[in-house]
Amino acid sequence: MAHLRSPRRAAAVGLLAAALPLATAGAASAKTAPEFSQQVIFAQHTDGYYCFRIPAVVRANDGTLLAFAEGRVNSCGDAGDIDLVLKRSTDGGRTWGPLQVVLPGNGDTRGNPAPVVDRRTGRVVLMTTWNPGNDDTIRHPFVQTSDDDGATWSAARDLTAELVKPEWNSWYATGPGHAVQLQHGPHKGRLIVPANHEGDGGALKGGPQGGHLNYSDDGGLTWKIGADDTRTTNDVSPGELSATELADGRIYVNARDNTGTDPGNRNTATSSDGGLTFDAPFRTLPKIDAPKVQGSVLRAGKKIYLSVPDHPVTREVMAIRSSTDDGRNFQKIGKVINWGPSAYSDLVDLGSDHLGLLYEAGQAGPYEEIRWAEFNTAYLATPNGTPPGLPKPPEPGPTTPDQSVYKNDGYVRGGMTSPSEFDGVDDYIQVPWDKSLDLGASDFTWSARFRYSDTTGTHTILWAYRVGSGAPEIWLRAEPASNHIRGVITTENGQVVADTTKAYNDGQWHDVVLRRADGKLTISVDGQATSVADPGGSTTLGKQFTVDGIDVGQRLDNVYRFHGSIADVRVFARAVPDDQIATTHRDLRLWLPLERIGS
Repeated sequence: MAHLRSPRRAAAVGLLAAALPLATAGAASAKTAPEFSQQVIFAQHTDGYYCFRIPAVVRANDGTLLAFAEGRVNSCGDAGDIDLVLKRSTDGGRTWGPLQVVLPGNGDTRGNPAPVVDRRTGRVVLMTTWNPGNDDTIRHPFVQTSDDDGATWSAARDLTAELVKPEWNSWYATGPGHAVQLQHGPHKGRLIVPANHEGDGGALKGGPQGGHLNYSDDGGLTWKIGADDTRTTNDVSPGELSATELADGRIYVNARDNTGTDPGNRNTATSSDGGLTFDAPFRTLPKIDAPKVQGSVLRAGKKIYLSVPDHPVTREVMAIRSSTDDGRNFQKIGKVINWGPSAYSDLVDLGSDHLGLLYEAGQAGPYEEIRWAEFNTAYLATPNGTPPGLPKPPEPGPTTPDQSVYKNDGYVRGGMTSPSEFDGVDDYIQVPWDKSLDLGASDFTWSARFRYSDTTGTHTILWAYRVGSGAPEIWLRAEPASNHIRGVITTENGQVVADTTKAYNDGQWHDVVLRRADGKLTISVDGQATSVADPGGSTTLGKQFTVDGIDVGQRLDNVYRFHGSIADVRVFARAVPDDQIATTHRDLRLWLPLERIGS
């Protein structure tokens, strides 16, 4: 779960209960008016579930909308007691019926919904994945059907013998998201359900991994494995596949790149023979900025649409991108549906130039709700406006001066009478964002003096840029109960932690340095150093959406406040040896002596 953010940093999320035309009826005759509406249909802590995740949506032949999700009973975790649940709408998404349990977990996990409608018969076919609640490496695909537009369902049938090769023994996942029925060519009517698989621990341990297509030519009664891109390398790692049919009958697949080393967090492949083989192995799409997360593709009209968060690292800024060249290229920046936390999603064609989106979202984290949004293509062409999370001018207050040439003065908060003494309750120093503080992917050096005596609690010395799971950030904090001072950086490549072997909570002054240089992250206190391998990448990637400056004495969301003294804070945009920190000013971006408070 993502860390909570304070009100001053949280993106505002407005839910519209009804369509809001953005042009008058008189103007509509000349140009189609943009339309958009959205509502929450699954909410955390309702219907007996802790949370709902993994949305999938299809439109039945009679127009009924079927919104599937995983109902997670005890937590938002991926394993445990999880039911496969459904809500139906018979009025085009304006209202939704009560929750139905399609497939109870009974202590185990039922999930990864991949529904598809057989347009010839009207039958809804649903493929899912099962695993024991205490072991998500033993996974089996199941199928069940509905002949009354999702009102009732057949018993689920195990497809392991047909669709799981013996060597795929450590992971298997259907979809998630809507599956496909082919409408063109010699395989018209074929059902296609994309999936991914791993064996012997996956590619990170040298085992096989890849993506594949399952297909049925008899309306879901029998199934076979078709196109299969299995590899023992980890250059590309297709996971959570979404597929759509192109106008010429080819199958286009867009997938999450889970652990691959090639640039980009999404990958793609096509099939020209009805899903029997892939035309070429999966390749990454480095031009698409997106975090590692599931996404959905859908062809509607002459365009391919992709729903996926627009932030390059974190799960936020749900957006719809379009492609006019069969998915070879997508818009660099899509139409934003939600600026705040967002994760998994699924698209559906509603006809009459309207699309629907079922997606995960929330205020503090992306798994609080599953929302239903409906919009027309005219809405997708409207401007995004300014992201609400961008830095704003700080609230007025006393300051303590920055002695570097950049004059990044710190704002003294909490009624401090001395800028170096922190009461652990509400005292901190706020340094607003400035481009001079953007360290990006470069080497850096942070240093400070500190003194404290606490034996419990978490005491932040410095925290910069973001807060949240996977968010680019840098921080230094004392954790006396664990007997260490901890330095951390997070980039698009992951997080690394450098710890000391002492808490230094003896009430004496100590000098701490966090340095990124020579492929390492090093923390030192009074010259005693510990190093770990640096992940590479940027500590401020995604700053075009949300970024904060540096707080001294607290985490950016007003918790983990320091109790003690902090002084002589310095930030350099290069690696500086310990013995030169006090004497050099080259590339010095911030210097807060914390000796006095100004006006």
